[in-house]
Amino acid sequence: MSHKSESPDKQMFSSRLGLILSALGIAVGTGNIWRFPRIAAQNGGEDGAGAFLFAWLIFLFVWSIPLIIAEYALGRKFRLGAIGVFKKAVGEKFAWMGTFVAFVSTAIAFFYTVVVGWCIYYFYLTLFHPLPSDSAEAMAVWDQFQGSNWPLFFHFIAVAFGALVVWKGIRTIEKVNKILIPTLLFIVLLSVIRAVTLPGAFEGIKYLFTPDWAQLSKPKIWLAALTQNAWDTGAGWGLFLTYAVYMQSKFGVVKNAFITGIGNNAVSIIAAIMIFGTVFSVLNTEMGMTNSETLEIMKTSGPASTGLTFIWMPQLFAKMPMGSALAVLFFMGLTFAGFSSIIAMFELPTRVLLDMGLSRSKAISLVVAVVYLFGIPSAKNLNLLSNQDYVWGIALMISGAFIAIAIMKLGVKQMTEELAAIHNDWKLGRWWIYEMKYVIPVAAFILLFWWLFQSATVFAPEAWYNPLNPFSVMTCVLQWLIVLSLFIVFNRVIAQKTKT
Repeated sequence: MSHKSESPDKQMFSSRLGLILSALGIAVGTGNIWRFPRIAAQNGGEDGAGAFLFAWLIFLFVWSIPLIIAEYALGRKFRLGAIGVFKKAVGEKFAWMGTFVAFVSTAIAFFYTVVVGWCIYYFYLTLFHPLPSDSAEAMAVWDQFQGSNWPLFFHFIAVAFGALVVWKGIRTIEKVNKILIPTLLFIVLLSVIRAVTLPGAFEGIKYLFTPDWAQLSKPKIWLAALTQNAWDTGAGWGLFLTYAVYMQSKFGVVKNAFITGIGNNAVSIIAAIMIFGTVFSVLNTEMGMTNSETLEIMKTSGPASTGLTFIWMPQLFAKMPMGSALAVLFFMGLTFAGFSSIIAMFELPTRVLLDMGLSRSKAISLVVAVVYLFGIPSAKNLNLLSNQDYVWGIALMISGAFIAIAIMKLGVKQMTEELAAIHNDWKLGRWWIYEMKYVIPVAAFILLFWWLFQSATVFAPEAWYNPLNPFSVMTCVLQWLIVLSLFIVFNRVIAQKTKT
């Protein structure tokens, strides 16, 4: 292999700012703008969504930040991708755990690139076409797009962009994120300033932050809060682990994890203020709807939460001064958010293949081909996309538990001492030891068990056993078992191919 083809893999993040912005690129994605406001609305009570926000914030500190610390620590220690880390940390027999962690993130990339393709299309649409004036026109635009082959084309554009950036190595990833993330944050802040100045916007913001404490008695709220926090921070995906391979030894782990997690959740809150303020302003004040009617529109937003972002937002922008310019900025921001996450999702399997001895060009070519091909079904069928979002979103709990197991096998106390030796970093207290040993494995087990039980007895008692039902227990369990079985059967081959 020539020096030229090897050099991108020897690169490191040149600065701590570059690392933090790239890590924020993992965390800040369409999950903050596309997914979070709808999940908050769906889990709000009659009086408000504040109780969901409370549970979601709890999981930031008891799930996401501890796991981000763990991922940074593992990647920095071993300088290997997910499979190599598990082979070294847990043992060759358990390399399949790392393979599962890597696969879950890659499976999410299959449909995530499709959604980013939608964002690119709507960015183009708002830039060159007038905004739809009513629901019928907005639905016609959406249906026409989904009924065509354009989703396949824009899916390709999203995949091609990710490939181009990852091809050149971590320095290019760093440079691109230094542009994407500040631009995205500027767009979100500009949009939220416009949203809060709309007449009646405060009603939506008030609903967002008003707690209906009775909601916390429902385990569904806690499950939604955990999966959403894992979704929008990127905790347990193995993405931070991958970027940590390229972090300089002098960069702190704990401080970076807190900045990434808190920074991400701040963007989610700002995005939710923007969406709730805009929706309540236009639907309540201008169209005379009641709070409950407005919330119904936010909750029932169609497969893969398309309704709120791609059908309703263009209409809402059309009804406000400077709406066209804001719509262009909104979809540009959404596209940038998606791109920054795609880059990390592509680097993860690329790093795994590099550990197996492939050159970067061959690795990224394989990743691009697989992501594009496996994304085609989601690009053609919204129900299938929703199913994949559901199946692999919940699987993040299993991935998180596996990462905690890797830390336990290494020795939580030993890892804490290793992190304490890093200069200019925050010190880890005993809380992280309890988190890794007890909280994360127990939370994952209890919530998964509760979800299985509730799905079988309450949510879908007549369909839970049907794997063809897109939201059944069996569709998740069957897909997880197929993937896990394959990884366990071929574990020895995968482990031996992975150089450590």
